[in-house]
Amino acid sequence: MPKLGLTMTEGLLACWRVKPGDRVQKGDVLFVAETDKIATDIEAPGAGEIASIEVAEGSTVPVGTVVATWIDSNIPVSSPTLPAIATSRVLATPLARRLARQVGLKLATISGSGPRGRIKARDVEAACAAAPVPTVPSSAPPAAPPAPPSLGLSERRPASPMEKTVARRMTEAKHAIPHFYVQADADVTRLLVLRDELNVAEGFARVSLTHFVIAAVARALAQMPEINRIWDADEIVTLDGIDVGLAVATERGLLAPVLRHADRMGLDGIARACGDLVARARAGRLVAEDLAGGTLSVSNVGMFGASHLTPIINPGQAAILGVAAVRPAFRPDAEGRPCLCQELGLVLSCDHRVLDGVSAARFLDRVTQFLRQPLTLTRVHG
Repeated sequence: MPKLGLTMTEGLLACWRVKPGDRVQKGDVLFVAETDKIATDIEAPGAGEIASIEVAEGSTVPVGTVVATWIDSNIPVSSPTLPAIATSRVLATPLARRLARQVGLKLATISGSGPRGRIKARDVEAACAAAPVPTVPSSAPPAAPPAPPSLGLSERRPASPMEKTVARRMTEAKHAIPHFYVQADADVTRLLVLRDELNVAEGFARVSLTHFVIAAVARALAQMPEINRIWDADEIVTLDGIDVGLAVATERGLLAPVLRHADRMGLDGIARACGDLVARARAGRLVAEDLAGGTLSVSNVGMFGASHLTPIINPGQAAILGVAAVRPAFRPDAEGRPCLCQELGLVLSCDHRVLDGVSAARFLDRVTQFLRQPLTLTRVHG
């Protein structure tokens, strides 16, 4: 089992593409490994023959575990003897593969609705609904009447290996990382006006409030390098680049791809880069490098009307900023008269091994200052 990321300790062997006795060449896919973030095709490093399979499909094993043995071979393989599914891979999302395994459907029999015919979870569900219902022979005894439903009980099902991995990692993060929280409300009245103006400007990428927040976080990290550090194996590591994670909801759960060198981008560049990350995350096309690194991630649930979000830190990082809905509020102006403002609820979750309350509060105040004066975020940082 390979190590596909800095924080990966174990992986799910989702499915095998070969069987004992198969001869493979360099680049042939041997199996699919999944973490809680991504599914990766593991390829053969050279020519050889599969001797034995040591780990069954669906098993979660530690990094470094021997999952199969093979015999090196220098004999060229002119006509591969791999199974058809290995030589012509069916494109499918990890969630679709898991659902197909659970209901016993072969992916090759399902039509995909995604790009290049990629099979999605809804395609598997549609195939299940269209499958013929087995008939009962006339000689079979009549079926027993269904048992009455149990009152007060909801549906129960075993958690999938991927769901177990996510649950374990989040539990470990909450228990192992000493969280503390700093909360603020940012005045985004001017920001919302600027956003609306930019979104009708010709040649400028469409921007959202999330893009402004990422830009503000990146500029604040650049001005306060003492915040741009993480805890790793009893050492405090200061990172060179300003990389910011973005929480993205996908079919297979929440992913947090990382935007590299966000402090060097203007708002337009951040919007375009985020658009690419979100598209690839939802299409299942992220690679391990997209999910590694960074000090801080941004998670926005404002579109659902939540007043505040107190998120759990992603393992390997030191903070995460929860972004909630914009709400109107009356605040006194310079003369003490009530003024209607638009305020954004922010909660910064921090790792107390790396940050303290004073430094976290200063950082969040710096972020809110950028959001109150958003024009500077439209320009490329020098």
